[in-house]
Amino acid sequence: MSALVVLAAGRARRYGGIKPLAPIGAGGEGVIDLLAGDALRAGFGRLVLVVNPDTGPTIEAHVAERWPSTVDVAFCVQERPIGTVDAVLAARGAVDVTAPFGVANADDLYGTDALSVLGRHLEGSGANSLVGFRLDRALVGELPVTRGVCEVVDGALAGITERRQVSRRDGAFHVDDGQSPEVLDDAVLVSMNLWGFDPKMWSVLSEAMAAAHGASEDDEVLLPELVGRLVAARGELSRFEVLSTTSRCLGVTHPDDLALVREAIAEEIARGERPRDAFPG
Repeated sequence: MSALVVLAAGRARRYGGIKPLAPIGAGGEGVIDLLAGDALRAGFGRLVLVVNPDTGPTIEAHVAERWPSTVDVAFCVQERPIGTVDAVLAARGAVDVTAPFGVANADDLYGTDALSVLGRHLEGSGANSLVGFRLDRALVGELPVTRGVCEVVDGALAGITERRQVSRRDGAFHVDDGQSPEVLDDAVLVSMNLWGFDPKMWSVLSEAMAAAHGASEDDEVLLPELVGRLVAARGELSRFEVLSTTSRCLGVTHPDDLALVREAIAEEIARGERPRDAFPG
């Protein structure tokens, strides 16, 4: 069974708290609790949580208290906030580096279908991949967010364009970042940082950090930007299959999102789309 690297080292400046622990479940479970349960149901065998030195101990204590002892979980520390490429590299010692692996955010709830699609892909071809979400299934509330809009050609990623200040107004998705188009189609696919990586990517990640000379907090090395460069280079690892999902991605970006996500989770439980308990069994 594949490992899922969960990025929980963010500082969450806009949210003002530890977003992975934001209570959204029927019993007050945090985002990371429901994410872990979904990953286990989807067939992932090991969860590797990448945390930062400040909030990591709180997250680790929460996991020790709330998660079943049968969950195979490891903790790795990203010492400095220098981007998601470095965060993934922090997990290298806790996974099988000869096997494909998944990467996910700790503050996004992707849904069992999305994680199952990724898990099956990793157990199959294991090639580089990205789970793409419809834009109208990847926003909560009306406050603006940033989304990576995907260009897909023949089932593969041809590019990612970061669009800032994306919000839903008057039934449409408007973008106030000075770029065009100013309105996005509901069905356009966006990246929510749910990736599948070939094990050869470990050397690519290492080389990217070396080229950035360690980077700094003001010049982070980010996964979408690295993938964009790989796709443009058309080299050995340039093909990223875009996997489709029926899931809705629920994330907590702003404090006002919390009540909306709680309501959405309660509705999923009421419709039978999500079990009431976070963990299987």
